[in-house]
Formats: sequence, C-alpha cells, structure tokens
Amino acid sequence: MDYKVLDMEKYYRKDIYRHFTMDCKCSVMITSKIDVSELVAYSKQTGTKFYINFLYVLTKALNTRDDYKMRYLYQEDKLVVFDKINTAHYVFHEDTETFTVVYTEFSEDYQAFYDRCCADMEKAKQTRSYGLDGSKLNYFDASYISWLSYEALHVELPDGHLHFPPIINWGKYHSENGRLLMPVTVRMNHAIADGYVVSKAFLLLEDHRPGATTRTWRRAT
Repeated sequence: MDYKVLDMEKYYRKDIYRHFTMDCKCSVMITSKIDVSELVAYSKQTGTKFYINFLYVLTKALNTRDDYKMRYLYQEDKLVVFDKINTAHYVFHEDTETFTVVYTEFSEDYQAFYDRCCADMEKAKQTRSYGLDGSKLNYFDASYISWLSYEALHVELPDGHLHFPPIINWGKYHSENGRLLMPVTVRMNHAIADGYVVSKAFLLLEDHRPGATTRTWRRAT
C-alpha cells in the first residue's frame, strides 16, 4: 500500500480544498447512463461475467488519475495519493438478504484480475459476515444495484466527513433505441472533486475495456 504525501502548497486544488473542508463541507454526485452494448457483447462472446468485466473497466479507469486515488489520513493529518486503488465490492446473500464486502486487488493484467475476483467472490459467499476491514485504505466502494435500472441515486455521508475515495454505484442495463444503457452514479467529496472531475470518471470509462486499446463503448447521448 504505497502512497505519496500531497504537498498542499503545490496541490492544484489548494484553495478549493480549503473551502470545501472548512467553509462548505459537501459532496458531488452525478448519475448518467452509459452505453455498455459492446461490453455486454464482449462478455457473451467470451463467456465471461459482465459484472467482473465492468469492475475491471471501472478500476482501471479510476487508476489513471490521481484525483480518484486520494485519502485523508486522520491520525497523521495527511492527504495522500495511493500508487494504486483497489475495489471493495459486494456479494448478496439471498437467504439472509445481507451483503458481504469483497476486497479485490487490482491488476492491469485482465485475466489475473478476473481470476482473483472470482476467487474473492466465492470466498465471500461462504460467510454471512459483513466483513468490513478498516485497515484496507486504498480501496474505493463499488456497489451493483441489480434489481432495477434507476434514474437517480444519492449517497449521504456526515457533513465534514473527509471520505475521499470514490463511491460508485450502477444498476441494471436496459435496452433503449437499440442500445444497452446502464445507470452509473459517481459520488466524491467536493474538496477533491468538482463537476469536471466527477464527469471525467464517466469519460475515462469510454477508453477502457478488457483487451481493448481503442474506444469501443461510450456514454449514452
């Protein structure tokens, strides 16, 4: 879990950071539909799970920009940027209607990530414990709302809580005008992200897909 301590005097959002950690403590959240037609087709053609493929795309995209890899360390009073951010996602247990957190370390190697994620999920299915591990700091929250395709979502955190890792949610994809669209919600603390940075997460998703080097899927227009 390597990281660098951010030099606040050189931080490009220094004044904005001060304002939104002291004067106006709030978050920014955007929900947008993205076109996942090609990613769904890829998953079917390869016999792989769309859920894990999207996790790979999402985690790879977030790892390309420091804004999504930040955390405030309360005890040390430091703002840090991790070398890599991993994904904390969830397994749903039908019998208890509860969830278990699944921690999956990211790898640029798609097959390595896919295999690791499958193993992590199978292990989580064997317990009914929530499994939250507060010692895992370089993780962002990724949650699939599989029961519906929604229009909007709001995640509430206490005012002033300096939670900087992104919180990502997505729902069921659905057919619209011949394309498969999926709602995705990105929530970030306003101290380190504005509308541009949150929107950029959606734009980065366009450029990442397992095995792809060119843009193969896009946001809905």
